[in-house]
Amino acid sequence: MYFISLLKRLQVKLTGSDATFSLEARIYHCICIVAFIALAYNVPFNYFVGLPKVALVSLIVLIGFACLYYVSRVRKNFTYSVIGMGILGNVFFAIVYFLNSGIDGPTLILFALFFYLQTSTAPKNQQWAWLLVNIVTVAGVCITEYYFPSLVPSTYPTLISRFTDNVSAYMVVVVSVFFSLRYIRQNYELERKSALNRALDIELKNIQLELLNGEKNKLFSIVAHDLRSPLASIQSYLELLTAYPLTEPEKKEIELKLLSLTKNTSNMMANLLSWSKSQLDGVRVNVRPMDLLKTLRDMLKVETSIAQEKGISLTYHLNENMFVLADADMLMLVVRNLISNAIKFTPAGGNIQVLAAIDRDCTITIVDSGEGIAEADQKDVFSLEAKSTFGTNNEKGVGLGLILCKEFTELQNGTISFVSAPGEGTSFMVSIPVFTQNRTASSQQGELSDQF
Repeated sequence: MYFISLLKRLQVKLTGSDATFSLEARIYHCICIVAFIALAYNVPFNYFVGLPKVALVSLIVLIGFACLYYVSRVRKNFTYSVIGMGILGNVFFAIVYFLNSGIDGPTLILFALFFYLQTSTAPKNQQWAWLLVNIVTVAGVCITEYYFPSLVPSTYPTLISRFTDNVSAYMVVVVSVFFSLRYIRQNYELERKSALNRALDIELKNIQLELLNGEKNKLFSIVAHDLRSPLASIQSYLELLTAYPLTEPEKKEIELKLLSLTKNTSNMMANLLSWSKSQLDGVRVNVRPMDLLKTLRDMLKVETSIAQEKGISLTYHLNENMFVLADADMLMLVVRNLISNAIKFTPAGGNIQVLAAIDRDCTITIVDSGEGIAEADQKDVFSLEAKSTFGTNNEKGVGLGLILCKEFTELQNGTISFVSAPGEGTSFMVSIPVFTQNRTASSQQGELSDQF
């Protein structure tokens, strides 16, 4: 296995990686190496069978092929290297034809091998030209021998030398074709698999884009519908204030309703912008240790005032020195949205509690005595499929609050869940990691209790 892996790495190093070279260039480099090895074999072979001139010409061409390989592999000039190879190869075999017994020697089969190797890598716009060059060259040397046979000396002193040379040429052709075809097929399979993978990736991305476009269209329809209602109400109240003489109590009531509508609309827009930013630009999460009560105290006071305006009792029970690992802005957005939802769906006279307890994680629970969530709607609570419904005072939301709560909680390595019964209220639980200081303090308290 190690030897095979080593050979594969060597092959990639010699032919080039697919990230740097085209398939044609890599095949060309492979053919250059095969031709180099074949010529390296032919130089001593021709010398020892009594063909020193052929051996010398083969040596010169071997050096030429090495230079052409360098031009393409190192200098990355593939086109000029292919042209140089075509010229050098045809000239070489034409010379060998006259030095090695002409039609009686193996040169014609070597011409065919060279043409196969060359057209395997030549650019498409050159292939017809090289076919013409090959045919003209072969026809030219054969016609020349036919009319001037004295130009082609017989180089085989014995029958065995002729058989040896032709069999050797056959072996070179077969081995060269085998390895070049093997390399071409391997790379073809790799390219085919790569193309299939790219096609699958494109198809997957298209599916994802279709899903995103579907969510985007649904989001826009929700936003358009839900923003129209509060804006129309605000317009109607303003028309009342300007068109009719109203008493001070009536003006005060309208002003309070306008304030409530603008608050709800502002909250809707804040959620919409936060969600859009998280979907388009990504969200940067800054998780760090923080005191839970100090982080949420000011926001809880504001939400308590909003609840009181609706006649709802909101109480929170968070101990001091409860340290969690969270992003302060995200955590406040999550808890604020959950409390706002609780206020929205709790009628006047109801109550809301915000609790926090530490076990393995810190669990923040928002409990309300409101309308609860219908069982048919519970499965879609954290998705865009959730229906945007009116609150007990006709408050309207864009339906993104709980989606944001889920996404932002999970970005902080936390979890969110809920339990609800229609007519009995809802409890949302947000669990986030605790800072190790809490665990240390808890274990110390346990040790003290054991001592007493």
